[in-house]
Amino acid sequence: MSLRGKNPKSWRSEPAPAGPGEPPGPGLDPSRLPRHVAIIMDGNGRWAKSRGLPRVSGHRQGAVATRTVIRACRKMNVPYLTLYAFSLENWNRPPREVETLMRLLSRTLAREVVKLLKYDIRLRTIGRLDRLPAALQDELRDAMARTAHCRAMTLLVALSYSSRDEIVRAAAHLARAAAAGELAPAAIDEAAFAAQLDTAGVPDPDLLIRTGGEWRLSNYLLWQAAYAELYVTDVMWPDFGEAELADALADFARRERRFGKTSEQLTEKV
Repeated sequence: MSLRGKNPKSWRSEPAPAGPGEPPGPGLDPSRLPRHVAIIMDGNGRWAKSRGLPRVSGHRQGAVATRTVIRACRKMNVPYLTLYAFSLENWNRPPREVETLMRLLSRTLAREVVKLLKYDIRLRTIGRLDRLPAALQDELRDAMARTAHCRAMTLLVALSYSSRDEIVRAAAHLARAAAAGELAPAAIDEAAFAAQLDTAGVPDPDLLIRTGGEWRLSNYLLWQAAYAELYVTDVMWPDFGEAELADALADFARRERRFGKTSEQLTEKV
């Protein structure tokens, strides 16, 4: 059943998500599900424009879709979900729209943290949180602290995020450590670099979904998505629901992930 378009309070009335080991949904093989799904939530503005509505209406409906997808991933036992909520470049949008987005994020966070606790979902953020309003920073830190013990699923929200900025910050940290004699340059490998990224400790995404039909990464998880399977849909984010997520997961399950090997190598017996 798709929750798309339902009242945000629907989490309170819906049955609890499937528990560990329970089927994730009709036609979905639990052994073929991605461990980490990353999503570029695109199309809020175009969705609103096509309906003659102000852009803020698209963002509000997009918030409903976000709740739907978080809960659907929990129901389908996807351990990690990363959502591209606000890029570092988005600060260049009209100030009124940015202010509206910050208020919407604050209201949504205040309302949803109780549900994250109920469904055992841990909240983390990636990006330059120091650019966010001080009050929102405090709200995010409080929500992360309150959900830090949750283990069923980890929700990462990319806020004021730029993958290039993240990579530069990681490189600068390693350079400072090397210059101070705390780290030998020869010891800098992929693992050492990944440990300095905002996503440290989180497995790389297996599946990267982009809604809205655009074919670009938009400065999102450039290092982490090196081997992610890409899935682009013309569906705008406000219309993306549980059924659309299931379609993306089913498509992923049909992919052959070779990681540089040949198909024959994958089928060879060890």
